[in-house]
Amino acid sequence: MKDFIRLTDYTPSDIDDIFKLADEMQQEKHNDILKGKSVVLFFPNSSIRTRVTFEKGIYLLGGLPILFPTETLDKKEDLKDVCGYLNNWVDLIIVRHKDISVIEKMAKYADAPVINAMTDRNHPCEILSDMYALSKIRTNFVEDKFLFCGRRGNIGLAWKEASDVMGFELEQCCGNGYEMENIKSYHDINEAIIGKDIVCTDSLPASVLDDFRDCQVTVEIMQKANQGAILNPCPPFYRGEEVSDDVIGSNYFVGYEFKKYLLAVQQAIMVYCLT
Repeated sequence: MKDFIRLTDYTPSDIDDIFKLADEMQQEKHNDILKGKSVVLFFPNSSIRTRVTFEKGIYLLGGLPILFPTETLDKKEDLKDVCGYLNNWVDLIIVRHKDISVIEKMAKYADAPVINAMTDRNHPCEILSDMYALSKIRTNFVEDKFLFCGRRGNIGLAWKEASDVMGFELEQCCGNGYEMENIKSYHDINEAIIGKDIVCTDSLPASVLDDFRDCQVTVEIMQKANQGAILNPCPPFYRGEEVSDDVIGSNYFVGYEFKKYLLAVQQAIMVYCLT
């Protein structure tokens, strides 16, 4: 059994193994792997896509999902003791918490595999699902040139993890002062978009929108990218902010179609961790 906390804990071969499992999930294989097993989830009330797909995925695999609010882990009780009790009953633990060290500490003390469902540092399940979706429409997505439009945060850092593992070229478009380390950065989308195949975005807090006024992705901007380029904004996205309304209504946008794979990929991650 193994944990799933950072993409950089894995190799391209490991990622390919998870992709093959995701294919099998869609063929309705492994449907009883969680039969008689309990999965504890810690999620905030605001989570929609990740929570829905994990809970449904557990149900379809025959397991019992037991949900707690994330704040449960912020009590005074030591996580070593929380895990000490959970070890009596739990077969898998899925955690969404802003502090990755909380998830790492749980992985240290839990007997069951621990899956990172999002932190302030990364979002490995989401990005793995996006790469799987890309593998279905591109001949070899690791040869594509990626542009991330957004600040240094969990989505950008997760794409950097993916780039470090898979070896694809990743650059960033952002306002001054929001750059990620060891990545070429631009401050004007008109320059950044040239030569790109895959454009990814992240939403922005209202307090920094002015700093990103030269980074919005529009149809006009996408027309300057490579032929066949696509736009994959991380939800929730906000029309008129990091992306324009017209680009979401265009053929460049692949967001809804990509996220249909989130269910199969998260099921595959659970099976991979358990086997």
